[in-house]
Amino acid sequence: MRDLEAERSYASGLAPPTAVLRPPDGVPAAASMESSAKRLASRPLPLLLAACLLFVAGAVVGVVVSAAPRDAATAPGLRPASVEEIAAIAGNETPQAGSVDDGSQAAESPDASPPAGEAPASDSDGSAEAATSTPVEESTEQGAASAAEPDRSLVVIPEPFVEVAEALTPSVVRIEVFSDSEQGPSALFGLGSGIVWNAAAGHIVTNEHVVEGVAEVSVILSDGTRLEGEVLGGSCEHDVAVVRVDSQAAELVEAVFAPVSEVRVGQLVAAIGSPFDLTGTVTAGIVSAVRIEVLQGEPALGAPRCPAVPIEMIQTDAAINRGNSGGALADSQGRVIGMNSTILTPSGASAGVGFAIPSDTVELIAERIVAGESLELGYLGITGQAEDGASGVLVVGVVEGSPAAEAGLAEGDVIVSLGGEPMMDIAELSAAIKLLRPGDIAELVIRRDGELLVATVELGALG
Repeated sequence: MRDLEAERSYASGLAPPTAVLRPPDGVPAAASMESSAKRLASRPLPLLLAACLLFVAGAVVGVVVSAAPRDAATAPGLRPASVEEIAAIAGNETPQAGSVDDGSQAAESPDASPPAGEAPASDSDGSAEAATSTPVEESTEQGAASAAEPDRSLVVIPEPFVEVAEALTPSVVRIEVFSDSEQGPSALFGLGSGIVWNAAAGHIVTNEHVVEGVAEVSVILSDGTRLEGEVLGGSCEHDVAVVRVDSQAAELVEAVFAPVSEVRVGQLVAAIGSPFDLTGTVTAGIVSAVRIEVLQGEPALGAPRCPAVPIEMIQTDAAINRGNSGGALADSQGRVIGMNSTILTPSGASAGVGFAIPSDTVELIAERIVAGESLELGYLGITGQAEDGASGVLVVGVVEGSPAAEAGLAEGDVIVSLGGEPMMDIAELSAAIKLLRPGDIAELVIRRDGELLVATVELGALG
């Protein structure tokens, strides 16, 4: 016989289709249980709704609890960085520990989940993407890169003087001067430096005071090769001399000379020579002044023993000492801009005030020496002083019968330029005249009574 109550319970989903044994008569507990089961089976939908409501309520409470703020300093774990923190990192600013948002609305990181209760934005093809703008995405990427481990690789800094030394040191030689002795071998008398000026001809330029009074010297190349050198001649007033060696006896490396017109105050320079018997020494500094007029002789150390005359020089603070004389003063391209000659010093050691003969002066005098031309100095025949409040040389006096007098110069004239080069004072004019030779033609622009005139002068010989 089928149990209709059991089938009805199975149909409602509350009990399996099994036989239900009715309790014996007179057992109220069993009857009560049966009555309860019948009441539950008769109301399945309300119970299901109640269970669902309880589940939803529990989920909401869980979300609220999980979303409750926690102390960042005590809560373990990871969290996405906020936009403000990322911006601070990208701007090299360190966020303060335990800092919180100020409550302003800001877009989250592209990888962060949308807030509870909000659906992610969808593009046209249905794919979800974070609701952040392009600038925030870019700053997030920059912040992530900045937050990564910093690059600790060594920074390569250009070393211009390394290249200068490697390029020019083979062109700078050491010069040894030996004294004649009747009682035995010659003794080392002097030491200096030199620059290979013409490799094919074996010509080396140096200071006159390095080879003064001798006809032969020893030349030691940068690789240690020793050659015998012959002194071709020198100018005491300009402190330039030329030594010749056998160009076939060793490989000579010719230096490159730069025009002094390219030299600028403040540019980096290197001095190369053999100070205190230390061959191939390189020191560095800057150009302190260009074409400063220096009197050869006291108090400059290293000047030749000859009448004091003003010559143009390049001043530098690169260390120059005994033995550097005749060596190279080079620019950052490894070109020779001057030949180290003298220093001003109260102690005999480098005081940071050194002077080099400009490259164009060195080459001009060397060419005359090699060609066997006269080394006499040009002579104008005036006395003068700087013009008050203006550039130029005020003529104070004119020597009777001098080249200046024959050209028509007179007291009170102001010499503005020589050969197109402005003249600032009498020392500059004198140095420029002494680079010219007797018989050279010089054109002077003078100002007289507010009018500019050109005086053509044939220079005479000094002394």
